[in-house]
Amino acid sequence: MHRESTLTDINAVTLAGVTLHADLSGALYWEEQRLLAVSDLHLEKGSSFAMRGTLLPPYDTIATLGRLGAVIARHDPRTVIALGDSFHDRNAHERLSQPNRDVLSALQLRRDWIWISGNHDPALPSNLGGVVAQDVAIGPIVFRHEPTGAAGEIAGHLHPKARVSTRGRSMERRCFASDGARAIMPAFGAYTGGLNIRAAAFARIFQTLGFVAHVLGDRRLHAIAASRCH
Repeated sequence: MHRESTLTDINAVTLAGVTLHADLSGALYWEEQRLLAVSDLHLEKGSSFAMRGTLLPPYDTIATLGRLGAVIARHDPRTVIALGDSFHDRNAHERLSQPNRDVLSALQLRRDWIWISGNHDPALPSNLGGVVAQDVAIGPIVFRHEPTGAAGEIAGHLHPKARVSTRGRSMERRCFASDGARAIMPAFGAYTGGLNIRAAAFARIFQTLGFVAHVLGDRRLHAIAASRCH
């Protein structure tokens, strides 16, 4: 049964005339389409670093899948779109443990699942469940991995973070970056870093600082003009 959206921890974001809900987890939910989008899961990043001699606790994949399971349970989407870099490298899917594969299969059950190719995982295999695409267009919205600046675009790749000052101290949080015509989603993965929204990469997409950082707070999102961030 379809569950109603939980409005206590999500805020509405309007993009190209479409109202979406920005979840505190970093996901976007399009209620009209019963569609959930997440970006940059970077599954098996810990094992990728271990292969290069940097030892990290090997729990990023199960932590990320756990958070993904929670947001799926909250919204009960009919469709899930993963906006690229779902796996940290080209072979990361081969390192998924069987228990984690089982968790992923359970999340996909009775849902349409779309993997969008990213720069880290450009050639996803067909045995992961769901389908693989370069981008997905639904009405005025286009989902893709790398942002181009096109109107109606929802992308990932840049891992936006905003640094804001409050009560005499500075803090940095993940955020959605949007000017009402296009949006860039925060990274969802447990071990993912971030890029400050004042970086040149965001200027190329938005052209000016006339966009908003929807900052993920502890209990709600905070809409802060990019020009007020530093």
